[in-house]
Amino acid sequence: MVAPLDRVKILFQASNPQFQKYTGSWTGAAKAIRVIWFQDGPLGLFRGHSATMLRIFPYAGIKFLAYEQIRAHLITQREHENALRRFAAGSLAGMFSVFFTYPLEVIRVRLAFETKHEGRSSLTSIVRKIYYEHPSAPSSTSSVRIDTSTASRATYSTIASATSVIRQTATPKGGVSNFFRGFTATLWGMLPYAGSSFLAHDTMSDFLRLPHLAPFTTIPGTELPDHNKPARLKYWAELSTGGVAGFVSQTVSYPLEVIRRRMQVGAVVGDGHRLRMGEVAARIWMEKGWRGFFVGLGIGYVKVVPMVATSFFVYERAKWYLGI
Repeated sequence: MVAPLDRVKILFQASNPQFQKYTGSWTGAAKAIRVIWFQDGPLGLFRGHSATMLRIFPYAGIKFLAYEQIRAHLITQREHENALRRFAAGSLAGMFSVFFTYPLEVIRVRLAFETKHEGRSSLTSIVRKIYYEHPSAPSSTSSVRIDTSTASRATYSTIASATSVIRQTATPKGGVSNFFRGFTATLWGMLPYAGSSFLAHDTMSDFLRLPHLAPFTTIPGTELPDHNKPARLKYWAELSTGGVAGFVSQTVSYPLEVIRRRMQVGAVVGDGHRLRMGEVAARIWMEKGWRGFFVGLGIGYVKVVPMVATSFFVYERAKWYLGI
């Protein structure tokens, strides 16, 4: 449903040079979609979607399974249910899912980031390309001169030379580690994203089941008191709870999402130097200030709100039909 919007959001977040001029306005997303459509046709809006489909099955399955299991251990009785426990269960579930699916996320982003017309990467070729990428090497020791004019300068230059050797030796040479670029930022971002998503969904669900609202929002005869299961929400109410969850989670986690997108395409943009979270954040601040951390947020809302709403709706309905 939202793959075209997702591709435009990635192009905005990762500062693709061809699409920077469209950021900063509400009409920019529509213009970017039109450009992709005329250049690459409708299939251009689905670049990276194959990797998305490969990733979403284990990601969503693990996330919802982990949430139900962790929630059952953290909230053993109704009186134990509170915002903190709900948030913790959601955050841990999100982190579990990321651990198992992050390389597919990097592949998806890199496929969606490409805008070239000839020699486009396939799923297998982008995997090989990421695997064999080498970060820019630090300066060699030959460029560091040992200054022996004074004892203090000799000490300082010797330390600098030793540090250069250590950095050159410790610098990753590519391989599997390339599939985990931005992993730390993703884990940090998953804490507020998944936690606030499940918290907002469950809180809104409780609100719509209040006695004076329940006749309008719930399906009669679907409650199971013996199994501590409340009545099922009507389709529009369930979609509303998911939409609120998507809005809240996207808002609180967006700056970290921008940082991890920039880290994931680090080998394509700039000199290829592998930057840490703090360095990426500093670079975004110097380039655009605080607004740089919210580039593409408008299209993020347009994409995430219906995506999360659909996700929770399908999940809750599937549990009902499967008797879970």
